[in-house]
Amino acid sequence: QVQLVESGGGTVQPGGSLRLSCAASRITFSVYAMAWYRQAPGKQRELVARKTSLGITNYADSVKDRFTISGNFAQRTVYLQMNSLKPEDTAVYYCSLNDGTYWGQGTQVTVSS
Repeated sequence: QVQLVESGGGTVQPGGSLRLSCAASRITFSVYAMAWYRQAPGKQRELVARKTSLGITNYADSVKDRFTISGNFAQRTVYLQMNSLKPEDTAVYYCSLNDGTYWGQGTQVTVSS
């Protein structure tokens, strides 16, 4: 059974940084996209950043120039470097493979003074 395990969440003050990690295992299929989503209380899950196996990346407008997605498709790892964090970035962050085919369990990010 496919497993995606996220780590790196926590509580940080506004303006701070966090780095999320996601490692996938038991993968028996081709991975063409890895992504990070987030869901804040009372809101729908939204795409934060996405990276394809061809090297194409895209970001939500709200995180452009602050967040960076990186990863290794061969090792099935994906990271999200989050800088200049704002209170509105508070959410549960999920990693995903192949546009929502597989999901991790989520990791909480809280930005608060």
